[in-house]
Amino acid sequence: MSLRNKFPPIYELINLKGKRAIVTGGAMGIGFAIAYRLAEAGATVTVADIDSIKGESAVQNLINSGFQAHFATCDVSKEEDISRTISLAISKMDGIEILVNNAGIFPFTPLLELKSGEIEKILDVNLKGTLIFSREVSRWMIEHRKSGSIINIASVDALHPSHSGMSTYDASKGAILSLTRSLARELGIHSIRVNAIAPGGILTEGALSQKGQAEANRSALKEFLSRIVMGRMGVADDIGRAALFLASDLSSYMTGSVLVVDGGYLLS
Repeated sequence: MSLRNKFPPIYELINLKGKRAIVTGGAMGIGFAIAYRLAEAGATVTVADIDSIKGESAVQNLINSGFQAHFATCDVSKEEDISRTISLAISKMDGIEILVNNAGIFPFTPLLELKSGEIEKILDVNLKGTLIFSREVSRWMIEHRKSGSIINIASVDALHPSHSGMSTYDASKGAILSLTRSLARELGIHSIRVNAIAPGGILTEGALSQKGQAEANRSALKEFLSRIVMGRMGVADDIGRAALFLASDLSSYMTGSVLVVDGGYLLS
């Protein structure tokens, strides 16, 4: 066996040319960083987001960068939206090999103030949306005998609670890790890999708006930062790069795994 066959060139391992991807919550922040990196590596990307204005702008930015991208308005808590988005993506891209379940919400609400409606909304977006998207995309892959990669965005909160007032969010992200392993076990026979990323503190538009609402939240952010071994918050592209790794052949023997990208937060 030649060394070239034993060690494929790095540019081949990371090349996503000809691959088709859906990134949920891809209009901004972590989702956009993931969409950018996948598109840069050659994939055609469908950005699915509930915010059509920001979503259309994100896709135009990708196109202006020389990439192939499409937009689909999607509320991941609604099954009919998911079905429509997948159908649209497949019709535009002629298939799909990569799904990134990134869409999520993270309101801060103390346990004693939690209302049933808020609990249901968080679980619908963070857990049910991921499950149904994965079900429908993997169904298409299996029917068309396509190998693929599903990447779920979890959180370090799935492994260790970081703040009070996030009980439902933490529970939803813990469920994402369990779901990732279950799907990896079930779909591996069909050559569909399922992995998760657990981000730590990432500076995004959404995180800043949440944590900037009150002095208590700013204090919580300061305390969170003090526990990060690397001494800084992460940026969206830190997760974009991790997603590219999991989507590419660099991780071809990985499934059911969780990549923690937290600057060492969980070490403290």
